[in-house]
Amino acid sequence: MSPKTTPVERSLAGFFFKTVVLFLFCVIIIFMRIDRLLCELNIGSRSEVKVFLKKGLVSVNGVKVLKPETKVDEMSDIISFQGKEYRYRPFVYFMMNKPAGIVSATTDASCKTAVDLLREQCIHLYGGNLSGIPVKDIFPVGRLDKDTVGLLLLTNDGEMAHNLLSPKKHVPKKYYVETDFSIDKDKALMLEKGVDIGEGELTKEAVVELLSEKTCTITITEGKFHQVKRMFQAVGLKVIYLKRLSMGSLVLDSALKEGCVRELTETEVSNLCLKI
Repeated sequence: MSPKTTPVERSLAGFFFKTVVLFLFCVIIIFMRIDRLLCELNIGSRSEVKVFLKKGLVSVNGVKVLKPETKVDEMSDIISFQGKEYRYRPFVYFMMNKPAGIVSATTDASCKTAVDLLREQCIHLYGGNLSGIPVKDIFPVGRLDKDTVGLLLLTNDGEMAHNLLSPKKHVPKKYYVETDFSIDKDKALMLEKGVDIGEGELTKEAVVELLSEKTCTITITEGKFHQVKRMFQAVGLKVIYLKRLSMGSLVLDSALKEGCVRELTETEVSNLCLKI
């Protein structure tokens, strides 16, 4: 006959059991296989990283790892490949000063895309080595027309992108506009109050700041197809140059030349997350 256990012993046994189960859950579910992590870091394909592992080119926290099924904590472990250290970042954020002629897409059969340009710029920025940058998962947040220039955010953070683009969030987007004819105060007031662009209801209220006879800035909280151009067309003006200056709290870096990219700072990312 087995001895009876006390309530304290039963409680400790239950705690121990739950702890073991939680640990196993973390190892099996939360921790990532090293071969998958190396793929996520853009170090190589699944077959390529298996070869790298067999050759002893990969280490975790200073210890060589040979088996592709080895579990690692991607958020804290230090991964080294051929002597270079990599830190896993689930999300990356890039600011692009988009030039004219670039399509705001990931792929296009006939035109150069924003992701194509990002890849080129990253190769330039990081000395030809894209390891650690998940370029294949990055996409532009929203669209700028092919001939529109300025701020374009590129990321692999789907939730942030959704929040920035959601009509319910009313995220402000500011543009610099040049027109063919004079923008008088009456037309500016019409744009601010809302105009008919053929979608059954007026555009939402905007903010217009006149800069000169044919230039202004306009801030809108919608993102309809060709919206700014159509708004100005509704008041008898043609947009001949359009540049996005900001999106939410993110402002185009004045030092960033057209066609160039840079990663967002931690402060810029935090502000975007907080204010949407």
